[in-house]
Amino acid sequence: MEFDVPRQIGAVTRKVETRLYEGQPARVVVATRAYDTTLDDLWDAVTSKERIPRWFLPVSGDLRLGGRYQLQGNAGGTITRCEPPRVVGMTWEFGGEVTWLEVTLEPTPDGRALLRLEHVAHVTDARWDEYGPGAVGVGWDSALLGLGHHVESGATVDPREAMAWLGSENGREFVRHSSDDWCRASIDAGTDAAAARAAAARTTAAYTGLPVDTASASG
Repeated sequence: MEFDVPRQIGAVTRKVETRLYEGQPARVVVATRAYDTTLDDLWDAVTSKERIPRWFLPVSGDLRLGGRYQLQGNAGGTITRCEPPRVVGMTWEFGGEVTWLEVTLEPTPDGRALLRLEHVAHVTDARWDEYGPGAVGVGWDSALLGLGHHVESGATVDPREAMAWLGSENGREFVRHSSDDWCRASIDAGTDAAAARAAAARTTAAYTGLPVDTASASG
């Protein structure tokens, strides 16, 4: 696999927010991307037990409101909202922590389908300062890339091939650009520029396995 990285990165709008969630301050990463498919097809791709493994990970469980799900080797949780074909929400439980995910779909005027993903977390300042929004944002960018590859070509993304791609030069370039864009979103949200760039450099290093280069992230 090889992708046009600038085009793929440019297809996503990234935003960082803070808000109260369940009575506590929370950090929110927001990613938005339009796909060349219909609203109903995109809904099926993000909610069907048969199709989710074709672009993300194998999933088990009861994919209905109130049901429990488990992604192989990753998060599990409870479906907390389901309003076909527009909104699905769930808890995102991983490593003993609970965060919250909501995906909203809308048709676009030009006949495509727009996906908006929100990931909400109660994060300590120390942890946020270490990695910033890219800690989860880069991972979601990779997932949205896989989703686009699937719905626009009909292809199935093998998780092993996806992991191998992340270790390729094309994959590392994607991670660097994604991390840099989440850095810019963090700065736009009010984070000190130097601190945001340092956090992005640590995130890039964590995803690529390469040494930290604090000068690598742009603002």
